Amino acid sequence: MANPVSTRRGGRRATTTRRTAVVAGTATLAMTVSALVAAAPADAHGSHGQGRLAPRTHFTMAADGSSGLRADGDGIPNIDSVKKTIYAYYGDAKGDGNADPTGSPYVQEMARLLDRQRGELPRLLAQATRHHEKPAIVFDADDTTLWTYQMEVGDMKFVFTPAAQAPWVNEERFPAVPGMVDFVKDAQAMGFTIFGLTGRSDSQKAHTVSNLQKVGYGDAFVTDRYFTKYNSGTTPPTYLTCVAAPTCTTVEYKAGTRKHIEQDLGYDITLNVGDQWSDLQGGYADQYLKLPNPTYYLPSPDLPGLREPWLAPRTHFTMKPDGSSGLTQGGEGIPNIDSVKKTIYTYYGDPTGSGTAATGSSPYISEMATIQRQERQRLLQKCRTGAQRGTNPAIVLDADDTTLWGYAMEVGAMHFVFDPVVQDRDWVQPGNFPATPGMVDFVNDAAQAGCALVGLTGRNNDQRAATLANLAKVGYQGFTDDLYFTKWTSAQTPPAYVTPADCVAYPKCSTIEYKSTVRKHVVNDLHYDVVANFGDQYSDLIGGYADRTVKLPNPMYYLP
Repeated sequence: MANPVSTRRGGRRATTTRRTAVVAGTATLAMTVSALVAAAPADAHGSHGQGRLAPRTHFTMAADGSSGLRADGDGIPNIDSVKKTIYAYYGDAKGDGNADPTGSPYVQEMARLLDRQRGELPRLLAQATRHHEKPAIVFDADDTTLWTYQMEVGDMKFVFTPAAQAPWVNEERFPAVPGMVDFVKDAQAMGFTIFGLTGRSDSQKAHTVSNLQKVGYGDAFVTDRYFTKYNSGTTPPTYLTCVAAPTCTTVEYKAGTRKHIEQDLGYDITLNVGDQWSDLQGGYADQYLKLPNPTYYLPSPDLPGLREPWLAPRTHFTMKPDGSSGLTQGGEGIPNIDSVKKTIYTYYGDPTGSGTAATGSSPYISEMATIQRQERQRLLQKCRTGAQRGTNPAIVLDADDTTLWGYAMEVGAMHFVFDPVVQDRDWVQPGNFPATPGMVDFVNDAAQAGCALVGLTGRNNDQRAATLANLAKVGYQGFTDDLYFTKWTSAQTPPAYVTPADCVAYPKCSTIEYKSTVRKHVVNDLHYDVVANFGDQYSDLIGGYADRTVKLPNPMYYLP
């Protein structure tokens, strides 16, 4: 028996082993790369050699967010790429919550897991019968028997609130998890007694059981064998023992209920099925089946004195920035979005995830300070030398999260769900962005050393004046209207230096087409020598026309 967890609760042994568990996905090895990227100088004709201007694809991330303590922003899975990966995994082409219910990687993985476990059921049944035990299987609700993807992604955009969940529960909107109705009914027909055990509250019990019956589970789930958590402010059942009673952790509640099913009701829980590790910890089941779910993470401390290290999330991931890894990695191989959020909060020194980042000390500020320290002397020397030689040295700077800090907006106001109306109305036009930490002194020193400041942002022309005013308000000196470039709106004509030869879908231009064409204009037409190009997105930097590129960290969004 490999790595057993064996505990005795009132004489009944609860055992879980790795050999008798099925878990989705496979592990990968993590790698790290530098956050600074240097590009070879562009020649006068725009031919240019680039260094590695691409996001990382290998990550090490602890589920509790503690990996954010490293001063390594590019080592955090970018949350936009995580979302795209989740969409691909669920076959949700538009990312609007409409998953493919028949042929997605998720559905295929569920089918493999359930088919494998179905093959084990006759043996489990025979084993229980041989020992004169009543065989039972315990199932969680959300994303084990009832599928919440449309609610979590379509309605909530990965931002859970009980208020938004309530109509889904009360109106019994949830479909069945793909493949699970047949699995449950097959188990019931074999002779297993079916129990439900969910973190939903007692007040949601009737609707939950009715929803299960409505989507095809029939009489497999009935009220007498369906356990929901006692409502807040009420007394827990007498069979629960919790350290901080009357409050129970998820594991205390679920393990205690399984103990009750076995010791008081006289069943042998041959299999425990759930999508969260906290559904499975705490023993009182002969086997467990972990189902994949990268859309949220509900951690819980294990029972006091009990160690089950195999019942824990993965920490190493391979993820491409375009989301395509969702087609190949399996659900456990996708960074869980709640863990990514916690990691970002930690990195920015925002322990509650409120959008209020630390301004004095954080891993992000430390990393920014290191980058600025490494670049400062080289840059100032380039600026001084160029000014002395009359080569018109210049540095190009993006706006958002390069010179103006968007954390409070992205996290506090938008909760990682970008809204251009909110951005323009509440942040851009009023000039409410603070400066990116350390960048005011860094940029002003470059200007004083002789470098022209070239602003180059994806913000539009109608936002130029407000952006320049915001920059001045927070202390930048040297940005001017004639060297601050914003993008034309769909109703406007591109500037004359942008031609159909520059953009494949002219007059539309991709970010890289737009920014590299502007830099070409600055170099070839305005006769500046762009000694450095600073940006928080790789698309700020790709396309040449800069002697050096400097990538600033930003795991909050990805603009390819």
